[in-house]
Amino acid sequence: MSQAPPARAGDPIDAIDTPALVLELAAFEANLEAMAAFVRGSGVRLRPHAKSHKCPEIAKRQIALGAVGVCAQKTSEAEAFVDAGIGDVFVSNEVVGRAKLERLARLARRAKVSVCCDDAANARDIAAAAQAAGSTVEVFVEVDVGQHRCGVAPGEPAVALAAAIASAPGLRFAGLHAYHGGAQHLRAVAERRAAVAQAAALARDTRARIESRGIACPLVTGGGTGTFAFEMASGVYGEIQPGSYVFMDADYNRNAWADAGAALPSFAQSLFVLATVMSAPAADRAVVDAGLKASSVDSGMPILVGWPGVAYAKASDEHGVLAIAPGARGPAPGERVRLVPGHCDPTVNLYDWIVCVRGDRVEAVWPITARGALA
Repeated sequence: MSQAPPARAGDPIDAIDTPALVLELAAFEANLEAMAAFVRGSGVRLRPHAKSHKCPEIAKRQIALGAVGVCAQKTSEAEAFVDAGIGDVFVSNEVVGRAKLERLARLARRAKVSVCCDDAANARDIAAAAQAAGSTVEVFVEVDVGQHRCGVAPGEPAVALAAAIASAPGLRFAGLHAYHGGAQHLRAVAERRAAVAQAAALARDTRARIESRGIACPLVTGGGTGTFAFEMASGVYGEIQPGSYVFMDADYNRNAWADAGAALPSFAQSLFVLATVMSAPAADRAVVDAGLKASSVDSGMPILVGWPGVAYAKASDEHGVLAIAPGARGPAPGERVRLVPGHCDPTVNLYDWIVCVRGDRVEAVWPITARGALA
């Protein structure tokens, strides 16, 4: 059961109950348009990853600007987006287990649904579920191009799996999923470019081998907010999957882009955790009402905005401790502060609502429909 919204449309920002997830609409809209404009006319499709926002209202705005659909990471996420009217969802992950596969196959009767596979036995299970449901599921062979997580080895192992999928009833071989997640957070441009070049070479060779067997390989998909421009420039990828660009976070903001050598879009920080100072017991310390249950810290502590000499130092379940440097002015009890989350995706999953603000007012409150969609 979701919690009551922390604000209503028309409320002043000061009336938002905290901690709250706040989206600055002007920056958010500029991010959407910047990515859409960069992709437009390139021949490369944009399929944003919806695990970043879990919000159908955002997905609809991305599709209105030209995205072909969205990625999801779990069957339950895909269900939330299809239920909301999104007609093309790629589960860019392996789905294992009879119950999940049955749901996925039923979902494919209502929308275009695709999924990753890196194992022949899993392909047979997907086919069985699709046949039972009377649907067709599109299947991408996931190739390990450097992430070393899921993915069949490139080359002949991937060819064998593609052949098995292409011949299975109820399945349609859709191409290769060649996502290098680790490359997204390499800080230097040269490092990210080199990682994508290696991934693209592996994908290119694997696609050529598949096609030499007489099997059409319609698409290579992958890429993210840290590398999308390099996948687009590779000549291999026909689709990119950036997600965090809509929000940004402290981790992505650490990536360098200045020497990328091309006119690339820039993305502003649009997502913040709004918190209230609940205690200021000492000159060097204040405490806010946003702790571990309000902001993910897997990529570092949140960044405090607009308070020179004050840093978010540590978190416990319901408390965030701010360290105040000597001579700096710290916030007093009752004052509001904005925090940039270290990692936007898991932070969003902590909330039921996104409070959308423009200027000094709340314009809308959007449900995070796929929050907690883990299955």
